[in-house]
Amino acid sequence: MSDKESLEHEHHPDYESINLENPAYYQNRELSWLSFNRRVLAEAEDPSNPLLEQLNFLSIGTSNLDEFFMVRVAGLQDQLKLHVNERDTKTQLSPDEQLEAISVKNRENLDYQYDLLKQKKQELAEHGIFFKRMKELNDNELEHAKEIFNNQYFPALSPYGIDAYRPFPRLNNLLLHVLVRLKKDNEVFNAIVPIPGLIDRVSLLENGDEKVVLFAEDIISHFIDRLFTGYEVTQTLVFRITRNADFEIQEAGAEDLLSVIEDYLVKRKSGRAVRLEVDTRDMDPSMEEELMYLVNELDILERDVYRLDGPLDLTVLSKVTSLLKPSHPDWVYPPFKPVTPPEFQGATVYEQIDKQDIFLHHPYDSFQPVLDFILEAVDDPNTIAIKQTLYRVSSDSPIIEALSRAAEKGTQVTALVELKARFDEESNVHWAKQLEEAGCQVLYGMRGLKTHSKATLVVKKESGRIKRYAHLGTGNYNDQTAKLYTDMGLLTADDSIVQDVTDFFNYLSGYSEQPDYQLLHVSPYEIRDTFFDAIEEEIQLHKEHGNGHIIAKMNSLTDKKIILKLFDASRVGVKVELIIRGICCLIPGIPGVSENITVHSVVGRFLEHSRVYYFHHNGRQTLYLSSADMMTRNMVKRVEIAFPIIDQAIKQEILDILALYFADNTKAWEQHSDGRYYKRSPQSGEQPLSVQQALMEKAVCEAH
Repeated sequence: MSDKESLEHEHHPDYESINLENPAYYQNRELSWLSFNRRVLAEAEDPSNPLLEQLNFLSIGTSNLDEFFMVRVAGLQDQLKLHVNERDTKTQLSPDEQLEAISVKNRENLDYQYDLLKQKKQELAEHGIFFKRMKELNDNELEHAKEIFNNQYFPALSPYGIDAYRPFPRLNNLLLHVLVRLKKDNEVFNAIVPIPGLIDRVSLLENGDEKVVLFAEDIISHFIDRLFTGYEVTQTLVFRITRNADFEIQEAGAEDLLSVIEDYLVKRKSGRAVRLEVDTRDMDPSMEEELMYLVNELDILERDVYRLDGPLDLTVLSKVTSLLKPSHPDWVYPPFKPVTPPEFQGATVYEQIDKQDIFLHHPYDSFQPVLDFILEAVDDPNTIAIKQTLYRVSSDSPIIEALSRAAEKGTQVTALVELKARFDEESNVHWAKQLEEAGCQVLYGMRGLKTHSKATLVVKKESGRIKRYAHLGTGNYNDQTAKLYTDMGLLTADDSIVQDVTDFFNYLSGYSEQPDYQLLHVSPYEIRDTFFDAIEEEIQLHKEHGNGHIIAKMNSLTDKKIILKLFDASRVGVKVELIIRGICCLIPGIPGVSENITVHSVVGRFLEHSRVYYFHHNGRQTLYLSSADMMTRNMVKRVEIAFPIIDQAIKQEILDILALYFADNTKAWEQHSDGRYYKRSPQSGEQPLSVQQALMEKAVCEAH
């Protein structure tokens, strides 16, 4: 035993007796996600964010939560209904226990969110902007609201009565509905009026310097008696349901995955209800009977019902901000235009790649060089082939257009369009058909796996010989999200990497075992094995040299095998620094378990999306970028790529970027040993530093 190990045993006399399976050392995945969403909501009370951006964070929190219920909560409810009592492997909670804990924690988040909304309304009122209910309108405003109802809403509404001849109507996922109680001749009736998703949910009335924000459901509820001639409307109740969107796609035996996906999309629209939200602000106690009727019809539990003291579906706040932004441009973030790196100014992309590897850090660096990588290849008569993986692309994608044009010109184009990209299935089916019609060879992914890799290969014939170029990245080939997500990418002509990328595409398009790559590490399994071995090597080198250091930046950390290995590293003294935006199932700072691990989370203007993995390796400094998080699903159930950074200057640039993350004291949170996150703030003598702001300023400075 080394002197260092002896000291550690002396410090922890019960070192050998520590049971690393203890649930107290882990966070439940779902509860950790709710903690992340709480951090998103907290941005709504950060004064460094402009007022309308604060509203946007409340909107983002709701959008996040909707997907969480459609997928994660729905999956747990399925387990419960099917009597699958599979406990969480880390915290040992059963599905029922997880659902109960989710209900408690989510209600705390919702109370916080709606309290913040009230604060934002008060702040806006100080500037002459008022969120009004119908009873608060003056006569002139009420007349405007009536015109809106008659001209915009009434023609689009369809009331559905409920009786023996008119069964309980189909209630669409995430759509607002109005439950109406009617009376005629002392007899009570009920009806439901869906509010179409395509109508304008927000109306902005202007009266001099004052503006009034009205929501469609309030206007419709107020004038809804027009739909029920001869009946008296006695009560109304606005509600919204969330449905299960977590269906398993049945790939086995499918001759055409395209048609399977299209059938799946139809099925998802009618998924089982998993949540009922009710606007209780004007709810009469007598409507409790109708509410329980809804609960029974939807076959949900009381804990799945959320009574909210405010408007439902706060994603509407993003529409409010878009209406207010033109008259209050100083209430949003100052414009930032991603910069074109100096090396691309006045030179083609391929001229630069021929000189050296090119590192791009979006959104600080423009995504245009990646687009130009494709566009220049399309327009070059020497281009023989273009191969690309597509997971999520923009609604008007220049990449789809470019690949189609290349195929029409006779270039061999192979595009893997991942049809199973959740919530992008419909658009990906559309893109796949368009590419096929243009003459591209379109692959739909791999059976049982999602292809989440971000890779492009361009093959050219130059001066009589074949030349290959590759782009590898951490983010999607989406020119719109590239302005909002932080991602990293590499443009390279390195012989080993382009050969690996060639083998990778041949693996996807043909029939072969997993290739024996030279530099790439490709899941399923290989990425996890690579990281596991890298951590073990760091442990052994630390025992010998005492300088162990691991840095990992990712979206989520859930894989127990990796977590246990990180515990092993911490226990021998390796310094482990984690930057994890969202879910983190590891609890840092526990003596004898994770005291050498720190967990940081940055929530800011841009969505942190890049994945970086660094191992000191006694000065050898191994660094990977990857499309994969340290999640079991990424490393076992997906086709992902981790690629090394070989160029020393690029490696140092990335390490400098990581150092800024650890220096952030305005947008960074730290998880403590109690499992809670605490926001960092400048300490005595420290200057405020936001990593995202610093990187924006750095990009602008370097571009000039």
